[in-house]
Amino acid sequence: MEEKLFDQISADIKAAMLARDKVTLEALRGIKKEFLEAKTAKGGDGTLHDEQGVKIMQKMVKQRKETALIYREQNRSELAENELAEAAVIEKYLPQQMSDAELEAAVTAIIAQVGATGPQDMGKVMGVATKQLAGKTEGRLISDKVKALLNK
Repeated sequence: MEEKLFDQISADIKAAMLARDKVTLEALRGIKKEFLEAKTAKGGDGTLHDEQGVKIMQKMVKQRKETALIYREQNRSELAENELAEAAVIEKYLPQQMSDAELEAAVTAIIAQVGATGPQDMGKVMGVATKQLAGKTEGRLISDKVKALLNK
């Protein structure tokens, strides 16, 4: 379980090179660079657990999408398309994201679990929700759903 993701990325880089798939190759090299930096980071044990890898890739997808938005605002659609294409490649390695209905059900259960009664309990709910739903959906979506349900 240790480094399956790292090994998968390394193998896929070779496949992308053979296929001469520039976008995939760039995205995968970016992932591998981030993974290597995380493995050799101070205080690390020289390994990269898959959970860490998922967090790194989620951050990378978010960055790519934000960058694409900026490029679009500057009318640089060719650069935006490249960022979005890389984001799509990275997303293939992430766990399946929750649907809105699944997220609502999960957050509703967490609200009941912590005994939250209104907006003043946002912090309590978010603490549990971000831990339980990590990797399954974006933090911003969790926050929006918690706010909506606590304000009912």
